[in-house]
Amino acid sequence: MPIDIDGLSFEELLELNQRVVARLKMLESMQTHNEMMRFTPGQRVSFEHGGGRLMGTLVKYNRKTVNVVGDNGRHYRVTPGLLSAVKDVDSAPQPNQGSKKKRLR
Repeated sequence: MPIDIDGLSFEELLELNQRVVARLKMLESMQTHNEMMRFTPGQRVSFEHGGGRLMGTLVKYNRKTVNVVGDNGRHYRVTPGLLSAVKDVDSAPQPNQGSKKKRLR
């Protein structure tokens, strides 16, 4: 849908610009919030930092970022879009090895 802005005055263009910027900020905020809600405080996460992958625990939501305490003890503010959930290996069901009975000869 084309919008003809050629007939708008300077003041009308400024008002339009302000409304467009406000709308873009609101959409960005909604997107960030949705990305944040994929994670919960206490969840293990990973993210790229300094050319490597760091792992840590999400500890707090901020307005645009989340706080993560890395396994190295450092605190990071990370954009939620850069986070990946980490599956805990210890919580995976282990095969029950005690169910096999030894046969006696």
